[in-house]
Amino acid sequence: MTEKITVIVNGHEVQVPQGATVMDACTKAEQEIPRFCYHERLSVAGNCRMCLVEVEGAPKPVASCHFPAADGMKVNTESETTKEARKGTMEFLLANHPLDCPICDQGGECDLQDIAVSYGSDRSRFNEMKRSVDDRDIGPLIKTVMTRCIHCTRCVRFATEVAGVEEFGATGRGENMEIGTYVERALESELAGNMIDLCPVGALTNKPYAYTARPWELQHTNGIDVMDACGSHISIDHRAGQVMRVTPRECNAINEEWIADTARFSWDGLATNRLTAPLVRKGKKLTETDWPTAFKAIKTALDKAKPQKIAGVLGNQQAAEDAFAFNAFMQHTLATANVDCRTDGSATDASQRALYTMGTPIEQLEQADAVLLIGCNPRLEAPMANLRLRKVVRNGSATVFNLGAPADLTYATTELGDNVQLLEALNDPKHKVFKALKKAENPVVIVGSGSLQRDDGAAIVNHAYKLAEAVDALRLDWNGFNIIQQHAGRVAALDMGVLPDKDGMSAADISSAAQQGQLDVLFVYGEGDMPPQQLTGAGLTVYIGTHRTTLAEQADVVLPAASYTEKTALWANAEGRVQESFKAVNPPLHAKEDWKIFRALSAEVAPADIGPLPFDSQAQLRELMAARHPAYAAIGQLVPATEAIKLSRASKLNSAPLQPTVQEFYRQNVITQHSAVMTECQKLANERTQPQQKAA
Repeated sequence: MTEKITVIVNGHEVQVPQGATVMDACTKAEQEIPRFCYHERLSVAGNCRMCLVEVEGAPKPVASCHFPAADGMKVNTESETTKEARKGTMEFLLANHPLDCPICDQGGECDLQDIAVSYGSDRSRFNEMKRSVDDRDIGPLIKTVMTRCIHCTRCVRFATEVAGVEEFGATGRGENMEIGTYVERALESELAGNMIDLCPVGALTNKPYAYTARPWELQHTNGIDVMDACGSHISIDHRAGQVMRVTPRECNAINEEWIADTARFSWDGLATNRLTAPLVRKGKKLTETDWPTAFKAIKTALDKAKPQKIAGVLGNQQAAEDAFAFNAFMQHTLATANVDCRTDGSATDASQRALYTMGTPIEQLEQADAVLLIGCNPRLEAPMANLRLRKVVRNGSATVFNLGAPADLTYATTELGDNVQLLEALNDPKHKVFKALKKAENPVVIVGSGSLQRDDGAAIVNHAYKLAEAVDALRLDWNGFNIIQQHAGRVAALDMGVLPDKDGMSAADISSAAQQGQLDVLFVYGEGDMPPQQLTGAGLTVYIGTHRTTLAEQADVVLPAASYTEKTALWANAEGRVQESFKAVNPPLHAKEDWKIFRALSAEVAPADIGPLPFDSQAQLRELMAARHPAYAAIGQLVPATEAIKLSRASKLNSAPLQPTVQEFYRQNVITQHSAVMTECQKLANERTQPQQKAA
């Protein structure tokens, strides 16, 4: 147990652990200390000098962020000496800072502004010319005004320590010192946008958001990031019914205070090419109509269809309520077993939750000391999980083995090649990987969901689970077997049973039947991954979604739905944790919330002996969901999968090499595909990888 010491702050005694800093003691005493360079999640730099405090016995004020506290130390944060020292520091910081506040996007959220109110002066004693620094073009995400930079180096430390991409640094000395990329080019990190939040002045700001709104004009709604399956906590900032930006919310269990760039910058795709009213095909053209007319067209087709010739596929970005309502509509109202959410061809076994979720909570990945990745690229599939893995590797407490396509994960890995048949050898106690995992106190095996799309996907899961079992990764106090999903809606869809029964058709079978003209009615709900030609040929194709995609253009009836910012909904992340996202803005024009569409449609098309879906409100719907799965009665809590896994009979591993699991990180779903910012990012990413591929 860490020894405690007593520090006297402004006459009040506080106890802090041995090795704590003076700032830690002041924080414990609830004394606010101004700072610019210090950040709780970054290493201590101690170069802004704004956190000066008076320590009894010290010849001058000390920087509290890195000065070690001692037993019996007396600290004064409110003395005249302390205040004068801080005012002097502020005067130097403002000596070269431009008077940009009226036009600076940081205005209203600027640490420099806030602290200058307390420690700044109403005039300057400097008559010299202010220095000027050229702005750098570092890509479409971050706008630079480097004359404002106060050299706090937060951005440099974040890029080096957290993101793991050493793109930012300092060049020059004294007044010639500049912060920036050593070579002027777009940033490569998928987490670069977090430097905007870290910057305490307006040197780095949000380029797509520039000059569009002031923070006091915005309303803030708590949301969940649906660009990947980590479920990061976000704030949806909106004005006059329009989303203006997305920023992170702190959540130590998942994303700490970071989010991926896809979550932060893809909001422009929410307003691009949206479906705003029902469409019905007349001849070769889709024509706007009202909801009753669209429902009538669907009912006419369903009245002539047989249940075995009705099918439905569910996309990857639908909330839990929507997946439940869609499944109930297909299986209860239409009495068809032809429904599937695995449109990527995944061999996911949904009979047990442990076979499609992470056994190790994201936060606990920091306790891992040996990790095996199988067909997984966590940097692109689950950026927040990758941050935890980088942290333990950087601390020297974990070794990571990678069985799959080589990838830059921002930390050192031991490459095992891309031959999945090596999994059989890894189960040999004499193999070095087996020995490392067996020796580890908390071993972790992670299977990427992309691996499950292979013909031998089930066999990969079986071998991975047996390996985890053999190295003692499955204990009461530690579960080291993980399957990481790539998409925000997949876990909830599997929880809600959006799967065919033994007599039903899978997504691949539905596609084949549609192309051969063997389906009377096909419902395509939110699907954006399957090529349009794979879902054409049915008697009537109904598309329910948010954007006017190529697939929507080929449908016969199109129903406009709500995006994740336009509805209050539950989302299950890769861990299986159920979280609630709240409605920020209304759906555009005549678009409706998804579950309401299926409830209303069921009332129109259901046979008299079946009737409409058995819920009239979201509260009733959630009661039915909670009855199906206990996790949906514990919103915000992690309900671990405790059942013993029963492995299915699986085919043998084949010799096909494991392929990269994410092809286009910035364009993985329908929202990012309609985002001009994400499209530009993907273009730059492709330009970077092409020379590397040619060289290889």
